[in-house]
Amino acid sequence: MNICLYGASSNDIDNCYIEQTEILGERLAKRGHSLVFGGGNGGLMGAAARGAQRENGEIIGIAPRFFKPDGVLFENCTEFIFTETMRERKGIMEQKSDAFIMTPGGIGTFDEFFEILTLKQLGRHAKPIAIFNINGYFDELDKMLHKAMEKRFMSTESQSLWASFGNPDELLLYIENYKENKRICK
Repeated sequence: MNICLYGASSNDIDNCYIEQTEILGERLAKRGHSLVFGGGNGGLMGAAARGAQRENGEIIGIAPRFFKPDGVLFENCTEFIFTETMRERKGIMEQKSDAFIMTPGGIGTFDEFFEILTLKQLGRHAKPIAIFNINGYFDELDKMLHKAMEKRFMSTESQSLWASFGNPDELLLYIENYKENKRICK
């Protein structure tokens, strides 16, 4: 299974996030899955790739050509696809992936997550989406999403579109055992 990982590119983060994401990358590869990611060498993108590489996993990096400065891209990908734009990058990541994981990150990570979540709600795909909630990083996001449901900006059925985990093995089990959801949008 090709599993797409969204996550921070910054190295200026607490090492616990890097360590946990490296473990996720290792476990993903050890279970026979391929990593699809934004191609970055730093932050949680690089951590996942290094973890997958330690287990000789297949690593598919996808990045726009303007990300070419030395050291920015993970150089040991099995396959690297260059795009012209960020939008094209996200589209190829979606097409190549059977599942999606969001790890802690910032604006770019949130953009990728909410786009893939919206596409699932609209019935454009039925692939599993998991949040790797390292050290409660996404606790506030979870509260916000539940508030949106409480205030009826989202249907309560939307809860079935994703799942959140603090443990990498439980997260991967969820993806591996996922049963396709029907279209939720009303």
